[in-house]
Amino acid sequence: MSNLYIDGMTSDEVLIKGCINHDRPCQQALYSRYGPKMMMICQRYTRNAEDAEDVLQEGFVKVFAHIGSFKGESRLETWMTRIFINASLNHQRQKLYLFPMVDVYDEHLAEPEHVSLSEFHLEELLSFIRLLPDGCRIVFNLFAIEGYPHKEIAKMLNISEGTSKSQYNRARMLLRNHLSEFKMNYGKLGNTSI
Repeated sequence: MSNLYIDGMTSDEVLIKGCINHDRPCQQALYSRYGPKMMMICQRYTRNAEDAEDVLQEGFVKVFAHIGSFKGESRLETWMTRIFINASLNHQRQKLYLFPMVDVYDEHLAEPEHVSLSEFHLEELLSFIRLLPDGCRIVFNLFAIEGYPHKEIAKMLNISEGTSKSQYNRARMLLRNHLSEFKMNYGKLGNTSI
């Protein structure tokens, strides 16, 4: 397979077959195609670039080790996304056991003004997500971005469904506070709200 010309138009099926056969150009092409998207997932779940890079590397090791089990029942990107979410969660799991998530219904946070997102750059939004406490950040990512229901998040993280909901609500409140403060300091305005 290494004699095969690989470019941006090479199908995922060809890359999968090459990766199953440990073909380096196919592995590199798969990494080039999906690396940036998977890195965004890693960055959302980790606090810094070094941790995100570690999770990215770990995730691709798992992808290449298990790509033979990909059945094509979903898109390759969807299958890979699940691997990278799990790698990110595994990376954070030790911290969550040291600082377990608890219900935060009793915590009173000031309700900020309505905040819009359209004027914020992706990197700014990512930096605000990274400011969230670990538990809130993970639940926010799983629910708001990945679309998992609270019941499934509770099973994934070994927490109650109520804890998942309260962590998500706390994350939203903290994000609104960060965005509102940033908006006051730097005059960001927009139309899309959280």
